[in-house]
Amino acid sequence: MTPFIVGIGGTTSRDSSTESAINVALTAARTHGARTRLFGSEILSTLPHYAPGAVDRSSTARELVDAVRAADGLIFASPGYHGSVSGLVKNGIDYIEETASDARTYLDGLPVGLIVTAYGWQAIGSTLATLRSIVHGLRGWPTPLGAGVKAASGLFADGACTDSTVSGQLELVGQQVVGFAQLRRRKPAVMLTGRSDNN
Repeated sequence: MTPFIVGIGGTTSRDSSTESAINVALTAARTHGARTRLFGSEILSTLPHYAPGAVDRSSTARELVDAVRAADGLIFASPGYHGSVSGLVKNGIDYIEETASDARTYLDGLPVGLIVTAYGWQAIGSTLATLRSIVHGLRGWPTPLGAGVKAASGLFADGACTDSTVSGQLELVGQQVVGFAQLRRRKPAVMLTGRSDNN
């Protein structure tokens, strides 16, 4: 069965380095046999602020939560805003709280690839560490490689990355998510953490 990989990331601009970066990773995931869906700038910009217990969710919010429930793996991509995850991306991730009472709680046992774009290495490092902490809090498995991209003019053009080293890292993130998703399907016990009262 084809693994389904969900991407959550971007900024308010569809042409941002962050959205370009996650698209490179998702393209690599498709190359390695996955189906993908991106919740990027257009969708994240329309999401209401997450409100726990809200009865009437927007159709976009329901689509996001349904996609996460169906996912075999995810990729998160955030710009490093003031040394941390952007509010736009964090709000999208916060909707995963809707899966707290599911049979598979949150992202339990799922591989999650991480991408950070920023103008400085300090923001890249701290934002990447924050994303890893978020994934751990959601019981997911961050992939071995987290891609840190130092944004620069001309780094992305026509949907492609012009730097072969950066492109290779982004592609590897997509490849690792698919690889671990396939492993989890073949050997569920390898990555299954099980349900617990403790996060």
